[in-house]
Formats: sequence, structure tokens, C-alpha cells
Amino acid sequence: MVGGRRFRPGGGFGRRLDEHEIRVGEPPREEPTAPPTGGLVDSAVYIQGHRFASPDGLAETYRCLQEQSDAMAWIGLYRPDIDQITSLAREFRLHDLAVEDAINAHQRPKLERYGHTLFVVLRAARYDDLREEVEFSELHLFIGPGFVVTVRHGEAPDLAAVRRRMEADAQMLAQGPEAVLYAILDQVVDGYAPVVAGLENDIDEIETEVFGGDPNASRRIYGLSREVIQFQRAARPLLTVLDALAAGAGSYGPDEELRRYLRDVTDHLTQVVERVDGFRHLLQNILTVNATLVSQQQNEEMRSLTAASYAQNEELKKVSSWAAILFAPTLIGTVYGMNFVHMPELNWHYGYLFALLLMALVCGSLYLIFKRRGWL
Repeated sequence: MVGGRRFRPGGGFGRRLDEHEIRVGEPPREEPTAPPTGGLVDSAVYIQGHRFASPDGLAETYRCLQEQSDAMAWIGLYRPDIDQITSLAREFRLHDLAVEDAINAHQRPKLERYGHTLFVVLRAARYDDLREEVEFSELHLFIGPGFVVTVRHGEAPDLAAVRRRMEADAQMLAQGPEAVLYAILDQVVDGYAPVVAGLENDIDEIETEVFGGDPNASRRIYGLSREVIQFQRAARPLLTVLDALAAGAGSYGPDEELRRYLRDVTDHLTQVVERVDGFRHLLQNILTVNATLVSQQQNEEMRSLTAASYAQNEELKKVSSWAAILFAPTLIGTVYGMNFVHMPELNWHYGYLFALLLMALVCGSLYLIFKRRGWL
């Protein structure tokens, strides 16, 4: 049972055995954690939806497929080396261009058909709550008659969960490699939901920061906008992939039940793309509002500086005016304090009174002048 749907047998790349031909070598096992250095994560051979064998290496998997012509192999790799990819390419006759893409990674989501083999590139996303960042990783799939090869270049998506879910529903897994492809597509699209929720929460926080006057809001808006754009580049091209699968991708023809399942995945992805598009427009509006608020704040600061400068100039005028007024009597007193012998006013009976009146007259005149000009 996947996504609440149960699929009927029929369709698929590989042939299925009759009930009396089914051999189940061992019970389903949990896919181990990917090794830190990369390589083979899990390899299983299935017959009519049941795990028939769990080979320890690629060579054993090839041998098991040769012995069981109606079996399907699901090989999971995590950042494999060139030798492993070359071995798979030789065994399953993978196209050189697809192999090169799988080795180099850094591809956009796409669907390519090479003969009887489909090559699918997916971009999975995971939201890191601690760092409040979105992590992206690539997943490459080779889908062909009787085999599925997954090549992960990151931690997401959780293919172990997909394998457990598929092994729990033999009828679904019996649909063949294309059923595995759709289950992985569903896992990738479902993984977008927590990312959308995380981005929405970040946008809410940014709105609070913007209207709270946080000076670092612009930097965070820019960083979040880049994450949203990367998310768009991961999710939007996937719609083209799903449309191609729904249309049949050339001679590729999925079962009708799988088509219904595919349409459900497409609906979920469409909702994600629409919400992400809304996030991008919302961030652009927030950035515009933030620029307006920053500009208003700068204008307020400029007005405050201008007012402070004006007040300072007014005080400077007052100080300068009083300095000029006080300088006048000082100048007069200095002249009459030179103590030269030939100074007529020194022997004048009213010289002292004249000097005082002159000082008062000069100071009063200067006071009236400065007062009229508004300096005092």
C-alpha cells in the first residue's frame, strides 16, 4: 500500500512468475545507512514483489538476475566510485551520457530515454531546523527491464523508507521498476512539504524583523530569496518530468493505476510549486517594504542630524555674538592701557567716563544688531 492506494498487477518492465514459481529466499530487511565513503548501500532481487535475495555485491546481483530471468533488481548506491558506475553501465548497457551525468552530478531535474532505459534526475530537499536552511541533494535513477538503480549524491531522500514501504506491499512492488520510480517520486515530493513549512516560518520571522527595525533583515531576506530560487529550480522542472511520464515518455507506457498515482503526485507537486512561487513574490514585496522602511529611517536620522546641526549653529551664533560684544570693551580698554606718554585722553578730566560710555555704546550697538538678526 503506497499513498493509501493499492495497485493491481499488470504493466511493468519485468515479467512475473506464476504463484507456484515464487521463491522467497529471506525476509525483507531494513536498508542500512549509507557508508560515509559512499558505495553500495543495498542490493536486492525481487520476484513478484517479494525479496528473493540480498546479494552482498554487484557481481552477485548480476549472477542472481541471470539465474532468475523474471526477477527485478533494485540497487541502491550512495556517491559510488567510477568502477561501480562502470560495472553497472556494462551490465545494464547504460548510455554514456547518462553515466557521465550520474558521475558528475550537478544536474537539473530531467527525464531522458535511451533505448529501453529511462534516466531520471531528481533534486531532493531537506529543511535543517537547527540552521534554518534548506539542503539540496541529487538523486539519479536508471530504470530498465528488470532493474532499478538509484544513485544518491546527498542524504535526501530517505530511500530506505521507500524500500520498506514497497516491500510491505508485494502487489505494488510486483508492478515492476516503474512502480519503484513512482514511489521514489512520491517520496521526493512529500519531502518538499517540510521545506515549504520551514520557508513559510522563516518568512513570518522576517516580516517581524522587518517591522521591528532589525538591521540584519536585508541580509536574511537575500539569503532566503536564494533558497527559494534554488527550491524553484528543484521543484518546477519536476513537473515536466511528471508530464512526460504521464504522456508515456515515448514507448514507455505505465499501468493505468500507476497513471492515477502519478496524477496524485503531480497535484501535490503543483501545490508546492504554486506556494514557492508565492514565497518568491512575497519576499520581493518584503524586500521593497524593508527598503522603504530603511529609507524612512535614514530620512528620520537625517532630519535629526539636521535639527541637531541647526541647534548647534544657533548656539554658536549666541556664543559668537556675546564674544563680539565682550570683545569691544576689551579692545577699548586695551587701547587706553598702552601707557604711551602722548595720549591726549589720559590727561582729560572726563576721559574715564568717556571710555566707559564708549564701551557701553559699542556693546549696546552690537547687541541690537545681533538681536535684530536673531542671533540672540
